[in-house]
Order: sequence, then structure tokens, then C-alpha cells
Amino acid sequence: MSNSKPFKLENSYVSMEDIYIANQKLQGVIKKTELIESPVFSSECGNRVFIKPENLQMTGAFKIRGAYNKLSKLNELEKSRGVIASSAGNHAQGIGYAAQLLGVKATVVMPATTPIIKVEATKNYGAEVVLYGDSYDEAYKKARELEAEHNYVFVHPFDDLDVIIGQGTVALDILNDLEDVDEILVPIGGGGLASGVAFVAKMLKPSIKVIGVEPDGACCIKESLAQGKVTELEKVDTIADGAAVKRPGTLTFEFIREFVDEIITVSDFDIAEAILLLIEKHKLITEGAGALSLAGLKKLQSKGKKVVCLVSGGNIDILTISAIINKALVFRGRLFCFTVNLPDKPGELLHVAKILSDSNANVIKLDHNQSKVMDSFKQVQLEVTVETNGHCHVEEIESAFQKHGIEIQKIY
Repeated sequence: MSNSKPFKLENSYVSMEDIYIANQKLQGVIKKTELIESPVFSSECGNRVFIKPENLQMTGAFKIRGAYNKLSKLNELEKSRGVIASSAGNHAQGIGYAAQLLGVKATVVMPATTPIIKVEATKNYGAEVVLYGDSYDEAYKKARELEAEHNYVFVHPFDDLDVIIGQGTVALDILNDLEDVDEILVPIGGGGLASGVAFVAKMLKPSIKVIGVEPDGACCIKESLAQGKVTELEKVDTIADGAAVKRPGTLTFEFIREFVDEIITVSDFDIAEAILLLIEKHKLITEGAGALSLAGLKKLQSKGKKVVCLVSGGNIDILTISAIINKALVFRGRLFCFTVNLPDKPGELLHVAKILSDSNANVIKLDHNQSKVMDSFKQVQLEVTVETNGHCHVEEIESAFQKHGIEIQKIY
């Protein structure tokens, strides 16, 4: 049963009519990202899991929805002033693309640590990019300075009602595709996406459970809810750079406190593992923040439910994704690296190779080094990296060496 009653905020209110108007504006601007059922993630958590792939959106993330809705509501005078935004990447591209479509000059301040792919993509949409600071919060302060200096219109990445309304259209898509959805997992950085999605979900179907997922190293919403007020973290540290926010918005805190049922947090290892599985099983690329909802599946208490995981973005550079994949492979027991000291005589390397072959381990790297065994001239150290099928397989290999009286030292 739907609820059409507007939600009253401190200085405004929002209704489903606002969401429907925004959704109409976005037709022809955004892609329709249809739900993808996932057998692998379903089996991982015991629920029927569907992926909402906003990483396939026009700008590689959901942010285009809120950015376009905001810019489309500016009057001619505001448009002539130009807009400015601060962003870790995806809001920047959303602003750039929306500004290009609407003929508005855009400037975006991004942290100096922002992946090159996001910086270049933003420039390609015609936006002027200013790199400043090491975090989103430092970039935000710089953008506010430039706003005052040049009389720009500031477009907040999450703490803006028109932006939140635009993001809420994601939930309309979800309910159109899967009317009987039980739970929606949504990533949280500053909270704009979670605010919009939770509001729409609860208005249209109050029985839906909305769960926000934050990184362990940047859980500003969880901390704020615990304190009962908007609270700033001392520091953030996570591979989910798009969710590395110290302080949530005042608006988003109101929305989340009212409409989100639960907040869970996940580790960087959980995030890396989710990225790996999404690539391997669905051939989809996601960034760290985009994978938060999938990483959160293991924390669910429910079983047998229809669960939608919102994959919010896929803008990640190749070097970062390579490092994440390697760590995820280790985490899942798919890579095993060890050293072994051997007598410096013919046949020893062949002996090691035979043990590995009998254990069905695929050698992918081998380093034979005489100088690493400093206390003996008669031994060499062998460093071996093998491809494995999981933690049980790693244990089998370790046991095989023990049976042959060979001591190995695990590196990872």
C-alpha cells in the first residue's frame, strides 16, 4: 500500500509528485539499466539477488540523475552565472554531462587523489576541473571559496533536495522491474542516493526493507545515527573513494533517519571480493563504492528474500582495479605465494614442481634466489606463486609439502 503524504523537512517538503516530475525529465537523458538476476551472489547469501547496474549509466554512475534534475530547475539568471561542484568523481561527471546538455558553464573541484579516469572523463564533458586537497572535504571547502569569488551556483553532491529527488528515480526503476522486492541494499557515501531511494521505496511500498551499506573506514552515517546528530569523522580510509565522506549532509541525515531501516558496514576485503565476483561472473566493472551493496550481502540476516543490490558506479582506473583483483584473489584463496629453502643441487626444483603438479596447482611465478639464504652457501630460496581453487586447496598444498618433509613459509 503506497503512501502519498509529503515528507516535511526543516525548510521544505518532498512528495512523490516531485519524483515523478524528475523521472519524466530524465527520459531520454539516462539509460534504462534493467535488473540482472545473479545466481552467484544469490548462493553467497541465501537470498534471490538482483543487481541494479547503474555502473552502465551514461556517465558510468547514478549521479547523472540528481545532477540533471538540479540543473534543469535553474532559472536563466542562475544558468548564466554557471555552476560549481565538489566531487570525488561521479558527481563531477554527472554535472559535466548535465551542464553540457543544458548549455551551462560548469566548474568542478576534485581531490588531487582522484583517479585519472574520472578527471579526464569530467574534462571531456566540457567542465573545468580544479584539483585540490587529499579528500572530498578539502575539495568541498575550495569549491565554496570559488563559489563566493565568482558568484557560481553551488551544486552539492548529496545534501540538496533536487539532487536527492533525482537519485530517488532509481527506486522507481527497481519497483517497475520487480514489484515484489523485499529488500534494497544501497551504498552510502554522503547519503544522497540512500535518501532518495529509501524515500521512494517507503512511499510506494512501506514493507520494503532499505539497508544502507557503508565502508568500515568511512561510516559517517552510522556514527551520526549513533550520536543522534550529524557527526564528522576524524578521518576516512577506504578503497571505496566515492564513499570516502567524513560528514554526511543535514538533509540526508533527516531522510536516512526516517526511511532507512538498517546500516551495515563492510571491510575493504569484502569490497574487493565483491568487485572480483562481479567481474568474473557478470563481466561487469564496478568501483569500490559501487560494490558496497554486493559486499553487504554476507551481513544480511534474512534468507529466501528478493534482494536488489544497487551497483552505483563503475568509474575505476585500470591500475586500481588490477591491485584490487589481486588482493581479492588472495582473500578468496585463489592465489598462494610461499617460499621454500632448498639444497643447492640438481633435481630439487623438479621435486617441488612434482608436488605442485600432483596437487593441481598452476605455477604462475617462480623466483630462484641464492643470495636470500644468508646463513648458508649450500641453500637457495625459492619463491613460488601458484593459482589455486580456494582455501581448502591451499591447505592441501601445504599438507603435500609437509608429507614430503619440506617446510614452506606462506607469504600470502
